[in-house]
Amino acid sequence: MPPRLHVLVIEDQHDIAANIWDFLERRGHAVDHCADGGSGLARALQGGFDAIVLDLGLPRLDGLALCRRLREAGHGVPVLMLTARDTLEDKLRGFAEGADDYLVKPFALRELEARLLALHRRTHPPDHALACGPLRYDPQTRTATRDGRAIPLTRLQGALLQLLLQHCPRIVPHARLIAAGWGEHGADLAALQTQIYELRAQIDRPFASPLLHAVRGVGYRLVPPA
Repeated sequence: MPPRLHVLVIEDQHDIAANIWDFLERRGHAVDHCADGGSGLARALQGGFDAIVLDLGLPRLDGLALCRRLREAGHGVPVLMLTARDTLEDKLRGFAEGADDYLVKPFALRELEARLLALHRRTHPPDHALACGPLRYDPQTRTATRDGRAIPLTRLQGALLQLLLQHCPRIVPHARLIAAGWGEHGADLAALQTQIYELRAQIDRPFASPLLHAVRGVGYRLVPPA
């Protein structure tokens, strides 16, 4: 069963806010609403939310400034930004100010919920260790071991390894790995290949049997030794 989220919707268009509120509540989520950037920032700073749905064009304080101030205050709550602006530059500005995802109006409410749940999964790793054969990874401490030997990993390598372990021995497509590591629009295939190369150097190269395998043109998977 999907988790039930507490979502803050900061949106000045009443009909859009009401539709989001009604849909999410019917799906079992709790929703708070603010209609301008000033009150939205004040409420967001109080904390207690699993995600924030943030409109870009707000009175009193626009969404970009709100997101920037939220991050400057040390709040890491996932932010899904809503906007009618769909150019790449607009999206990059949103990500630069601390947004985690970007949804262009008009949008499907089911997609909005799916993106909120995906953001929640990325920021709330499982509370148990994951394993594939001799390889183990603890998402809470970001520590990996193979055959009892500690393996140092970066945050990005840990995110990729976590997804691969969760699907072991199934194939994880390139796009899913990119989304897990960088968000929906944060990297390309070349960047993923570079990180996989570095990850393989950590978890495979010092050992006799490789675990991490490329599936040409599709993705990567972990396969335990026979």
